[in-house]
Amino acid sequence: MADAIESPGAGRLAGKSCVVTGAASGIGRAVAERFAREGARVVATDLDAEGLRRLADELPRAVSTVVGDVSREDDARRMITAAVERHGRIDVLVANAGVLPLSEITEADAEEWDRVMAVDGRGMFLTCKYAIEAMAGPGGAGGAIVCLSSISGEAGQRGQAVYGPAKFVASGLTKHLAVEWADRGIRVNAVAPGTITTERVRRLQDEPGGPDYLTAIEKLHPMGRLGTPAEVAAAVLFLASDDASFITGAVLPVDGGYLAQ
Repeated sequence: MADAIESPGAGRLAGKSCVVTGAASGIGRAVAERFAREGARVVATDLDAEGLRRLADELPRAVSTVVGDVSREDDARRMITAAVERHGRIDVLVANAGVLPLSEITEADAEEWDRVMAVDGRGMFLTCKYAIEAMAGPGGAGGAIVCLSSISGEAGQRGQAVYGPAKFVASGLTKHLAVEWADRGIRVNAVAPGTITTERVRRLQDEPGGPDYLTAIEKLHPMGRLGTPAEVAAAVLFLASDDASFITGAVLPVDGGYLAQ
């Protein structure tokens, strides 16, 4: 890792200015780490200031941080502005920030619905909006956006009455923005992970019914296991890089075969 950071001219994202939301842990952290190894200059954002500090300490030459809430308009704008001010432009946005409640509709309430839609839906809309304004505006040179959807945003699942619809927003926003901005040199794609061993998923082992849920969900993935954040980060890297130069509007499953069934 140190060699990649010492040599910013190397890597698939060499010199690119990238914003990764929800970067303090889980998939977002894995994306920020992988981007840094690929030569990117990363602005990592999250509500978790301590998690961002640890990330920046690990990758001090490649990562700067912005603490904020993607669902707040001023914070979302500030995240994108930070990349433009620090690096002269934004080339890549990874709209990853999200919350993942596990509840059936009879267990959920309107407050939970509003909270999830604010982060997973409104927050993605706002960060995409301000990234596109920068990419398409004066001094902008196009770019790539990768949204984090989910298998829950492509197919129905039990216990996802709130989270799943929010991820349908992610998949839908991806497709509409891809068509809207293709002729301006802005590609918009998404990844749809299966169940991934993030910190949130690992905590299920200690929650009532959690171990049984994890055993059942593993069996639903034809590969017979859960994915890792690093595996999702590799797919995000591909879509963000020039290797995907003729791909836009795609929702790429990273799910061990879940959606192929």
